[in-house]
Amino acid sequence: MSASADHVVPVSGVPCWVNLMVSDLRTAQAFYAAVLGWEFRTSSLGDRFLVASADGLPVAGIGERQPGLAPATVWTPYFAVRDADLTAARIQERGATLAVGPVALGEGRAGLAADPDGATFGFWEGPALAWSPGEGKAPARLDLQTRDVFDAALFYGEVFEWPAEREIEVVYRHDHVEVDRGGQTVLSLHGGGVQTSAQAHLRPRWLVTFAVDDIERAAAAAIDAGGSKPRSQAAFRTPQGFSRTLQDPDGGLFTLTHRVGDGPATDARMGESAS
Repeated sequence: MSASADHVVPVSGVPCWVNLMVSDLRTAQAFYAAVLGWEFRTSSLGDRFLVASADGLPVAGIGERQPGLAPATVWTPYFAVRDADLTAARIQERGATLAVGPVALGEGRAGLAADPDGATFGFWEGPALAWSPGEGKAPARLDLQTRDVFDAALFYGEVFEWPAEREIEVVYRHDHVEVDRGGQTVLSLHGGGVQTSAQAHLRPRWLVTFAVDDIERAAAAAIDAGGSKPRSQAAFRTPQGFSRTLQDPDGGLFTLTHRVGDGPATDARMGESAS
């Protein structure tokens, strides 16, 4: 992310980007282009990291990991923070793992961590796109599959100061927790994750949902491009209704849901820290 007239200081505690690290960048690029219609460009991080865009607006980053130096393929949300050092300290104080950083990246600083149950997430201090789940072609929503939803809500709430931000509201349901911004749910926390499961898709993790015009067509394109259906799927209720969880050729999980409008228009630009 680099500062420009199109960049703003994002709302602290709200997701501001998603990244995916894969073993084969060309395969991932072809797969997500076929399923989601994304276009790609290289970034200032080199030709091993690409910025995906839809309708000319950056929506996600996909990079090629070095063998043995990066975790398994998993979509990772990054949360905006005001102070990366303070966030890192809060993460460690609460029994979680700080894997990387904070490190300088473009005109900001980033870190990568795993929560106490092992779900990977990142944090970002600096200017960014006015990007939030559900806006434009950004991911429609983010969902945490975790061991104990209320323990997770306490952890993330303390790390990111929910709901101290005036724009954020935390809503406790009988079996899950929703985090809303401006009356719209941007992420939710669900129980049911099994830390000891031999199946990676059942362990605690963040799941990213992308909206498409035709789920069946996109799902068929995913299978044709080398993707698959997990044997067991997390079932999350979404405002859009029906959804389908799939795996990309490298095993990365993501969910498809029906697109409901295009959301607020924005001409902001994102990903320039990585571009």
